[in-house]
Amino acid sequence: QVHLVESGGGSVQAGGSLRLSCAASGATNSINLMGWFRQAPGKEREEVAALYTVNTNTYYRDSVKGRFTISFDNAKNTLYLQMNSLKPEDTGAYSCAAGSYNPSIPLKVVVPAFGFANFGYWGQGTQVTVSS
Repeated sequence: QVHLVESGGGSVQAGGSLRLSCAASGATNSINLMGWFRQAPGKEREEVAALYTVNTNTYYRDSVKGRFTISFDNAKNTLYLQMNSLKPEDTGAYSCAAGSYNPSIPLKVVVPAFGFANFGYWGQGTQVTVSS
């Protein structure tokens, strides 16, 4: 079992920055895939960014490319999402997720094809609100 705890959400004005953290504990040697998802009120959950913890492969949805950076600190077993130039449309509940997959397959293929299917562990979520 893997336990995920997010932190770092909050309220900012458009153009501001936030950094989300997700601390993983438990059977972390069973996972090699981690990601951030978000859900805005009245909308479906969507993937934001993902990475393999064992290589440098990353995935970003088009709307956050160039503004968000996903990273993982192996020593701390912590996933981060640095969010810059935030927009009101980035508002939502952000959740951290973890799972496993074949790390030789690029995430730009895996995430659009399988969505949430490869993520078996989820955190409780942290709210991000961006005001205009």
